[in-house]
Amino acid sequence: MVNTTTTQKVLLVAFSVGFVLCEYRWYHAKEKKRVEGIFPKDDDDDGVKVNKAKKTTPAEKKKKQKREQKQSFWKEETEESESDNDDDDDSVRIFYASTSGNARSLAQKLGADLDRTVIDLSEVLEPEKTFANEEEEEEGILKMERKKVLKCAIFVVSTTTGGEIASECKHFMKWCEEQAYDERAGWSYLKELKFCVFGVGDSQYEENFNRAARMIDKHFARMGAERILRKFDGDESSEVEMKTQFEKWTEKLKGRVFPPTTAEKRRQKKKKEADEENVKEEDEVENDDDDEEEEDEVDRSDTESYFSGSEDDMDVEDVGGDGSARDPNAPKPEMVTPKLRKALTKQGYKILGTHSGVKLCRWTKAMLRGRGGCYKHAFYGIESHRCMETTPSLACANKCVFCWRHHTNPVGKEWKWEMNPAEDIVNDALGQHRKMINEMRGVPGVTEAKLQEGMDPRHCALSLVGEPIMYPEIGKFVSLLHEKRISTFLVTNAQFPKAIEDLPPITQLYVSVDAATPETLKAIDRPLHSDYWDRFVGSLSSLKTKPQRTVYRLTLVAGWNLAEAEEYAKLVKLGEPDFIEIKGVTYCGSSDKSASALTMKNVPYHEDVVKFSQEICRLTNIEQEEKGASSYELACEHSHSCCVLLARTKDYKIDGEWHTWIDYEKFQDLVAKGEPFEAKDYICKTPEWSVFGAKEGGFDPNQTRVRKIRNHPAKNTTTT
Repeated sequence: MVNTTTTQKVLLVAFSVGFVLCEYRWYHAKEKKRVEGIFPKDDDDDGVKVNKAKKTTPAEKKKKQKREQKQSFWKEETEESESDNDDDDDSVRIFYASTSGNARSLAQKLGADLDRTVIDLSEVLEPEKTFANEEEEEEGILKMERKKVLKCAIFVVSTTTGGEIASECKHFMKWCEEQAYDERAGWSYLKELKFCVFGVGDSQYEENFNRAARMIDKHFARMGAERILRKFDGDESSEVEMKTQFEKWTEKLKGRVFPPTTAEKRRQKKKKEADEENVKEEDEVENDDDDEEEEDEVDRSDTESYFSGSEDDMDVEDVGGDGSARDPNAPKPEMVTPKLRKALTKQGYKILGTHSGVKLCRWTKAMLRGRGGCYKHAFYGIESHRCMETTPSLACANKCVFCWRHHTNPVGKEWKWEMNPAEDIVNDALGQHRKMINEMRGVPGVTEAKLQEGMDPRHCALSLVGEPIMYPEIGKFVSLLHEKRISTFLVTNAQFPKAIEDLPPITQLYVSVDAATPETLKAIDRPLHSDYWDRFVGSLSSLKTKPQRTVYRLTLVAGWNLAEAEEYAKLVKLGEPDFIEIKGVTYCGSSDKSASALTMKNVPYHEDVVKFSQEICRLTNIEQEEKGASSYELACEHSHSCCVLLARTKDYKIDGEWHTWIDYEKFQDLVAKGEPFEAKDYICKTPEWSVFGAKEGGFDPNQTRVRKIRNHPAKNTTTT
């Protein structure tokens, strides 16, 4: 009996000691995790979880404040340590990837605001050292040595055509992809790094919208880095300016990166306690974790709702703020927003209705003053001072690198806006054009006779900006102009082949051929359509169905497409156009919204354009001879515009003389009859001064040529 009792006592003591040891180990492990920030300390000291399904008390509010402060990755113990962290410029760095300079300017602004280093990702040649501080041991095993170098990486990333990152930064994206799926690195490769991503893109690119930013966000998270903010998709198509979107995002970012100072905390505490007095007593919360998550979501929605949804779980259509795309019964939005109207008006446009515009061309002003006409005057005989430049659609399906409107116009794959009647647009365009002509009264060189002629336009260049054939009533629009005996010169960007086929007779129909291969077309035109090349080829082929005058228009950009003569020649047989216009790109300055950093170095000389034209002509004729088609020759030039015209010899070189000019009255008579007719039915002889090789270089001798005085020493002479 004694032995049994003794045994029981021994077992009881052993059990008690074991229980105490287990409790101690449990408590010690818990405290260790709490210190490391894995989870907060419980409200009570005995390890029993307090029931949170009760009314919120001031004490709980205080504890909740502490948890919110821990959301910041910046761990501080005193005001002094906090100050030290703020001075550590290497702890937070801002990285950007930019093609046009937009992302760069945003990143630099943020860097100035936070007083932190801004780095171009193209300069990060060894990402593993920058983000992981990785070194190699002698045995070849990767060694992670986290020094006090980088704690938080902020990315501002733009996306180029095809969803790619800027070409100079592709090595960085490749590193991200390789490391994210490298089993040797594992999911904790960047576990000590915090990060966030702001994407600079355009929702019109749909599946490729901010793809580069999305990939960086995905890969860094997979490598174990911790997000301090969800990825934000900045949208150029949003009614909210990109700058404003970025500023709203950075407001939230600053609170996550740099927590409030002690003084600020006290002010916030007093304000919060005052607000608590107004909280209804029946408000309940389920538990601390749910409270914390819910408040984070509410806090996030305050910023994100401003942008009509811009996070990963939002519809791409929502990002642009165009909710009507999902509701067919909802009214369609106006194309010209207040922001767009302001930008285009500043550039000299007169906005017509909700989606059209008109502007006075510089050559219209020049010929009113007797100072020469445009290349269309030299090539086709238009009267430049009687030409109206307009478009029924300011929207476009491309974002070309050489766009002379700096992409202030909207973009889209199809018509999705409120539509104005064609009659209203034509009448408004003529009215605004006449007002602008009248404003030239009193300008030196403008005579009353020229002014009156200018008030009665005879030509309409549908090439102002945007894609005119996107307008649903483009056929009616053209017919109304012809009824007023106004000739039409319509330019399309070769993305709507069906619309080209459906067009009524056009005085002269242009298709822009900006590149000769899918790769260069994608890089130069930056099309929205994923099947852009098929549409491009289809548009060129559709010209064969048009009996009126057709033109390939080539814009040469040095360093981009000046070496593609052979590829261009292969495209000629697709449409067999009447003419091929080859023109050097016009440099219009730089802008944050430009698609690329074009400079004067990208503008070819007239001699370069001539050499390219001669090579195109030679190669094209080889292609044409093989199929028994007519050949091309250099017919005209306008050296001032760096432009050369190739024409088909079979139809336009008669008895050794060129007939590239147009009999405009004859054309209008043919249209009025309503009977089928061909381009050769309204040709006219080309004057000698505009023929290629003439000493005038395409400048009308009846006009006065004026050269501006140059301020720099090498070009300070004036001749007339």
